[in-house]
Amino acid sequence: MGASTDWTVTPRPAYPADGRKIPDFYARPPALHGRLRAALGEFPLFRFWGPGADIVSTEWIAAAAALVMREERPDLALCYLPHLDYALQKSGPEHPSIPAEAAAVDRAAAPLLDLAREQGRAVLVVSEYGICAVSGAVHPNRALREAGLLEVHANATGEHLDPLASRAFAVCDHQVAHVYASDEASRRKAEEVLGALPGVDRVLGGAGRTAAGLDHPRAGDLVLLAKPDRWFAYYHWLDDAAAPDYARTVDIHRKPGYDPVELFLDPAKPLVKARLAAKVAARKAGFRNLLDFIPLDASLVKGSHGLLPARPEEGPIVIGSDASLGAASFRQAQIRDLALRAMGI
Repeated sequence: MGASTDWTVTPRPAYPADGRKIPDFYARPPALHGRLRAALGEFPLFRFWGPGADIVSTEWIAAAAALVMREERPDLALCYLPHLDYALQKSGPEHPSIPAEAAAVDRAAAPLLDLAREQGRAVLVVSEYGICAVSGAVHPNRALREAGLLEVHANATGEHLDPLASRAFAVCDHQVAHVYASDEASRRKAEEVLGALPGVDRVLGGAGRTAAGLDHPRAGDLVLLAKPDRWFAYYHWLDDAAAPDYARTVDIHRKPGYDPVELFLDPAKPLVKARLAAKVAARKAGFRNLLDFIPLDASLVKGSHGLLPARPEEGPIVIGSDASLGAASFRQAQIRDLALRAMGI
């Protein structure tokens, strides 16, 4: 959204003032929204992210991209097919279900590839990262809280991170976490605490952060890298009874960090699917309630990413319809040049 494109389509739910979340998508120009909805139906939001994520949302996205390519014939078309990303995070790369999940993405992509061939287009298939197996989570915010650096604000909905009052806190994203400190003494203390935290491989600060290409105004004062079999969870509470109410829901806007546990239903809740269906029905009838069916067990997550790969076959790939467009190894910044080359520019 906001890019200098002629056509844009992306998931964007509607949030009525009564607290509901209604499936929808953003399209530009505005008339494209109606055309896509008439042709494909509503975007299947709850099968795009959350416990119900599956191949259906990827199929909708591929069909939407094909419609735009067929009717508008853009010079450059970019399409993100999300399914394998989420399946790998949920089950891990070695799970026996993954070959079937990869085949499902192949089938969803086939109409796009056929159309590209019909239109005489060059194709680049880009995976910007590889998913590695993980066996547990690291909780930097809990460590910072126990060290007296992170503060919370408690109210009727639980304990909430108080970033303005905290001397240091972490924003977690898969196997990388950005730590923001209020002053130099707090930064040094956070570096000491987090450097000793099991599951943390490296703490980048100062020259180390610069050498890693992360000397950016919005980067953390410290950048944490997890050990290869660990990932960073955002949790800041020390007792699950004090977790904020949003922690047990799918709520990407309130959580101060990425939460792949949203891909799971809480196995500790009896008849969880039936209870969820009843609450959803009540919402549709106009009643307000909390869809609190997400577990607080970070060990459920079996795949993550963010570190440089230990081996090339575990990292990103690019496949070109022309052999000259492929690359055995590459940096993400090179994709632009490959795309321009494919366009003859």
